[in-house]
Amino acid sequence: MASYQFNVVGYVRSPYKQKFAIPRQPGLIPEATGYLELEPEYCDEAIVRGIDSFSHLWLLFIFHETADKGWSPMVRPPRLGGNARKGVFATRATFRPNPVGLSVVKLEGIERQNGKLRLKLSGIDLL
Repeated sequence: MASYQFNVVGYVRSPYKQKFAIPRQPGLIPEATGYLELEPEYCDEAIVRGIDSFSHLWLLFIFHETADKGWSPMVRPPRLGGNARKGVFATRATFRPNPVGLSVVKLEGIERQNGKLRLKLSGIDLL
């Protein structure tokens, strides 16, 4: 089976500290703001040149809290009361064969702080 390795380009700094507070979809709480802080090797402003012409960004991320816990083909989504079982690909469950998620966020701006380059985001639904 093929596998791939990715480089971490940044970390999300979110207002959410536990998974139960996170909205079930991006954009449900537009005032929820966070930041994507880029790793030092990606802090060259050329790397984000032109990104401000977009209103929204797609973020690929790792479900870091469950990445090493394995996956399950069937899950019980909280939205269904936790009783009905669904296939993992029919849900937003974090226990996936690959712990990768996708979220769309609104780009509010680009900032430099303490030598770090970061993107200000809103409508965030990430931990």
